[in-house]
Amino acid sequence: MALDLSSLRKALASLESSLNVACYKKMAALDKEQRETIRAGVIQNFEFTYELCWKFIKRWLDNNYVNGYSDGITRKELFRIAAENRLIRSAKRWMEYHEARNETSHTYNEAIAREVFAVAVKFLPEAKGLLKALEEKND
Repeated sequence: MALDLSSLRKALASLESSLNVACYKKMAALDKEQRETIRAGVIQNFEFTYELCWKFIKRWLDNNYVNGYSDGITRKELFRIAAENRLIRSAKRWMEYHEARNETSHTYNEAIAREVFAVAVKFLPEAKGLLKALEEKND
């Protein structure tokens, strides 16, 4: 059964939109409170989009192997299998996104918030690549 990828498309569009608003040139014109608010929005979009991505990887594996195939496997193993199936390019990179996602509960710390924001910028093209691979393999 084909996966309905519409929620992933919407999440990616929202992340991309928030990153466009957070463009450094535009951010420089804002005060600190406004910059922090926009950065928080980017981080929230990253968090939500990352969650959808790994869940879609699980769904794809369950649809294309055996239902429940992904149950109980670690995130590292999930990304390794996704890379083997050419859904993603690098399991290691996706583990970095996972670690950044785990840090989102600490974004009240400005240094961590900046790190997660930087990861979100790197994540967008990778997540788009996942969507493209899912679309191509969605049968």
